[in-house]
Amino acid sequence: MAELLVVRSKIKDVATDVNVSGDFADALSKEVENLIKKATERAKANKRSTIQPRDL
Repeated sequence: MAELLVVRSKIKDVATDVNVSGDFADALSKEVENLIKKATERAKANKRSTIQPRDL
């Protein structure tokens, strides 16, 4: 497994009224990784070397 891109304790801070399963952080981290990859592709397509909020 790759390194987590999210902080487990911060997830629990946000999800206040529900329990958080042990594998949720792994799944969320994978989604974040996919978002970053898509943002990177968009920035490159626009001839930029910096990803920006608009790339999301």
